[in-house]
Amino acid sequence: MAEVPFADYNQGFSSPHFKETHLQFRAKVRAFVESELKPFLSEWEEKGTYPPDIHKKAYDAGIYSAVWPKEYGGTPPEDFDAFHDFILIDELARCGAGGVVASAFFSFNIALPPVLAAGSDFLKNLVAKDVIEGRKIMALCVSEPYAGSDVANLRSTAEKRGDHYVLNGEKKWITSGMKADYYTVAVRTGGKGIEFVMWLTVWKPHVGTRWDFAADGTSGFTWHHHPPDENSGEENKGFKLIMHNFNHERWALAVMSNRYARICLEESIVYARSRKTFGKRLADHQVIAHKIADMARQVECTHAWIEQITYRMKHGAAERDIGGPIALLKARLHVHPSCPRTTPSPLRGSRWSFKLVQATRVMEFCAREASQILGGNSYLREGKGEVVERLYREVRVNAIGGGSEEILNDLAMRQAKL
Repeated sequence: MAEVPFADYNQGFSSPHFKETHLQFRAKVRAFVESELKPFLSEWEEKGTYPPDIHKKAYDAGIYSAVWPKEYGGTPPEDFDAFHDFILIDELARCGAGGVVASAFFSFNIALPPVLAAGSDFLKNLVAKDVIEGRKIMALCVSEPYAGSDVANLRSTAEKRGDHYVLNGEKKWITSGMKADYYTVAVRTGGKGIEFVMWLTVWKPHVGTRWDFAADGTSGFTWHHHPPDENSGEENKGFKLIMHNFNHERWALAVMSNRYARICLEESIVYARSRKTFGKRLADHQVIAHKIADMARQVECTHAWIEQITYRMKHGAAERDIGGPIALLKARLHVHPSCPRTTPSPLRGSRWSFKLVQATRVMEFCAREASQILGGNSYLREGKGEVVERLYREVRVNAIGGGSEEILNDLAMRQAKL
């Protein structure tokens, strides 16, 4: 069969953002996805889990450790920049299974940065290498039954008693919550308001730990004798770390969501070429061709926006100026240490916030249109519609995770000084 149009963003031209090192890295990640993920997705979904050795396999392949410092076991590509980070996330998402990507590759990507950014040397040496090399799993605990996007009102507390902390609270919607060995937890250490937040890193073997897991990933906890050396950052200074972490998380979600939209587009084209109705291919019906055109237009436009934000990240855009635009795209900032700092215009923040909203809405649109094109096949967890069925189920978690579309639109408009 002929090449599927729009199946990749680089079809027919070369991007000025990608050098040979990017192309080599993309080929490596893609080979891993094709050999170690795609063939087993149906089996893993049936079992409700993936094999734990996938973390070690990803590390051995140079995938798991690609974006982390060498001193903690990282193996970044030559001249690593934000576009390598983009390639990693986009290529992993090509497997078309958001649950696997989030649990196996994404959860520690949002749980480890606070440790590396503000943790003690003791904590970095204890946690980072084990996680980066795939021996341990790490999860981030921020959301609660009472505080999702409204992080400033989280209720979980850490009370200092002598040389340790006592933690009490409930966390919910924890990616990898059932599997993790280490947990980066946002807790309140003082009064009301965002200034009284800090990070703590804890793990299951602590004496006095109680875990109540439900099917939705809810975790209730009470930890005792939590040494100060295990803190990630100073008391009452954790809110900025949370916000910094959110920016990269949202950017990554935007990258993944647009790839999932592109997969829906690709599946639609493949099916429309092979299916015949009323004596001709489905693709030859103008109404179907127009559906595919609308999908392609939105996917390609969103990709161009993602590249724009990634370019600003590569060149050191100030975090305060990209939170808004990333929210609209749904993104997080990752600036490589060697990148120069620049001074963006005050409106950039608002434009970047839209990107996450844009990407998740495009994913929702493409999943719906793909379902219309595939018909009843898109309602089955097997056969020609398996991928579309899976991605349609994952639309809402991408639209809500990392901040709901409504919250992110509001953030963008506040940063734009509407």
